[in-house]
Amino acid sequence: MPPLHVIVLAAGKGKRMHSDLPKVLHRVAGRPLLAHVVATAGRLEPAAVHVVHGHEGAQVRACFGDGSIRWSEQEKQLGTGHAVMQALPEVPDDAVCLILYGDVPLVRSDTLRAVIDPAVAGAVGLLTSVVENPQGLGRIRRDREGRVLGIVEEKDASDDERSIKEINTGILAAPASALRRWVEALDNRNAQGEYYLTDVIAMAVGEGIEIRTVSPTTPEETLGANDRIELSRLERAYQRREAEALMRAGVSLDDPARLDVRGQVSAGRDVRIDVNVILEGDVRIGDRVQIGPNCVLKDVDIGNDTEILPNCVMESASVGAGCRI
Repeated sequence: MPPLHVIVLAAGKGKRMHSDLPKVLHRVAGRPLLAHVVATAGRLEPAAVHVVHGHEGAQVRACFGDGSIRWSEQEKQLGTGHAVMQALPEVPDDAVCLILYGDVPLVRSDTLRAVIDPAVAGAVGLLTSVVENPQGLGRIRRDREGRVLGIVEEKDASDDERSIKEINTGILAAPASALRRWVEALDNRNAQGEYYLTDVIAMAVGEGIEIRTVSPTTPEETLGANDRIELSRLERAYQRREAEALMRAGVSLDDPARLDVRGQVSAGRDVRIDVNVILEGDVRIGDRVQIGPNCVLKDVDIGNDTEILPNCVMESASVGAGCRI
């Protein structure tokens, strides 16, 4: 198994956020977008995670001070291909390289493993998705047999190509030596005047290398955040995922849309949680616990058969069994 190197592109300014905060530091479920991506990358057990930063890079780096990330700076915003160029010198030729995005926090590790597998075998793995409204997104071009030919950005697409509904998510994996060769050959002769990473797909096809596409399990996996509206959609999608996971584990939620999870939650049997509850940090809930409405619980451990009455705010607390708070 070749070593895995993950490159996370996180240099965007996020102009449509209208904020002094770099886009990748805006939060979903209480954590920066980039923190979600780095955590998912970590579950893949990579040899290294490289983050390409740009706008307010010092501020971004200050949020991740544990030293586990290898940082590369993109001084000028010259496109995704140019961003990847900044990190590739740190990636050995015998590695598999996975490209992720710092503002796409909900992609699952299982999905990424499916993208990586073709690259381990010498092909290119590409995450694509079929959407009803592909406006503004790169389209996947295929031949009559369904083989991928390349990706065309909307501004460079013909009318027929704009009618394609299968879109590029940007997430791909490839052997590092081949990716380096393709990226070094990129040019910026296009409508944007940028170095498109997407152009490496046509280069791979030209060399006879197979492009294997993977579809996400759920549509929200590939959602990004370019403005506050899209950020709020990510928040709701994340919270829906967390609520459904709790319910599958046996927790009763009076209204799944009115629970917010901002950390890690474990719960025992026959737990019931009322509306407008926020669970932050490390929350451990025993069996047969009842949590009333409008409670905020942060870093708490609740014993069996305990009832938390409405409007309680608890932080760094350990509650025994059979209590009434």
